[in-house]
Amino acid sequence: MSQITITLLFLAFAIIMFMLEKIPLGVTSMIVCVGLVVTGVLDWQIAFSGFIDSNVILFVAMFIVGGALFETGMANKIGGVVTHFAKTEKQLIIAIMVIVGVMSGFLSNTGTAAILIPVVIGIAAKSGYSRSRLLMPLVFAAAMGGNLSLIGAPGNMIAQSSMEKIGLKFGFFDYAKVGLPILIVGIIFFALFGYKFLPDKVDTSSEGIFDETKDFSNVPKWKQNLSLIILLLTLLGMIFEEQIGIKLCVVGCVGALALIVTGVISEKDALLSIDLKTIFLFGGTLSLASALEATGAGELIADKVIGMLGDNPSPYILTFVIFMLCCVMTNFMSNTATTALMAPIGVSIAQGMGADPSAVLMACVIGGSCAFATPIGMPANTMVVTAGGYTFKDYAKAGIPMIVVATIVSMILLPIFYPFFP
Repeated sequence: MSQITITLLFLAFAIIMFMLEKIPLGVTSMIVCVGLVVTGVLDWQIAFSGFIDSNVILFVAMFIVGGALFETGMANKIGGVVTHFAKTEKQLIIAIMVIVGVMSGFLSNTGTAAILIPVVIGIAAKSGYSRSRLLMPLVFAAAMGGNLSLIGAPGNMIAQSSMEKIGLKFGFFDYAKVGLPILIVGIIFFALFGYKFLPDKVDTSSEGIFDETKDFSNVPKWKQNLSLIILLLTLLGMIFEEQIGIKLCVVGCVGALALIVTGVISEKDALLSIDLKTIFLFGGTLSLASALEATGAGELIADKVIGMLGDNPSPYILTFVIFMLCCVMTNFMSNTATTALMAPIGVSIAQGMGADPSAVLMACVIGGSCAFATPIGMPANTMVVTAGGYTFKDYAKAGIPMIVVATIVSMILLPIFYPFFP
């Protein structure tokens, strides 16, 4: 059996098991990870490299930073301030999505989500609304916000480098021509209809560190203030990542270590705050993304689908197919890997037709950011699985309508802003 076939079988197994959830999500991920090694598709070092991925290191660090913010009661305090202004659940959803969306345009969307997850859990605790109905809009807004600027998401830079190879380039806010309308329509959609698709889970406060029944009145004031100061300094470190030359995950580690060393959070509580389910789910499924890339299985899927369009496809149909391919693939591969795979394919087809490749590349980037339908679609999705008590189906139920909305907006705006034959 070829390595491509084995990889596609493991992909099918993962999708089916994630949907049925007969075994825990993290266990399914590890079966795939180990299975790819046993069958010889991946070397063990590549298969397990996901566990030292920069996002996994960032997860661990930010779980501790978030845990400290919650343990000291500061998350609840911030939640109280926010709920003072946003009274209803809809108002809270809108406020969270606007803040996260704007921040994600200029910060890493994973970093933005990591910083704000404990704050939103605090908002849920203070408002009495279920955190499961607030955390999903947060991570969706983080994905949409990544399309507001050239630096919003790694995929944006990959498309830019594809453009530069053919002597063209996107401006800093070019992505916002489509990204901003998607964010605005997405927020309106959740305010009017989307909130109906959000799961309403009973908060599992006994799991992990985010116990909403705690009494924070005896927590020293200095601990509360210091937890907030370190969170804000961590945020600043992430904003100025390039200027200070320290990666996001390392900035997060500095913040986490500072909290433990200063005694804001104990080592025991810091370890309790790390969600191992998330680590195993994300680290394990990265091996599947590696296999799709390394064996050429991802490219094979793309080639087969695009090959069905024939020799002279309509530019509009081509853009739509590439957009949908990216939407589907990004929910099982990283959006960076999806864009890296699809961008050169899109450029070569567009050039073969004598068309401007801008629309196709933009479709790659926007489609690659529509990772709403699975818990492994992007790191931020994975971070809230346990905190929100979500299942695979919860993401599909709320995420697929959001993909439909993003597709409609994109298909209207792409030909307007990026005509094929200007």
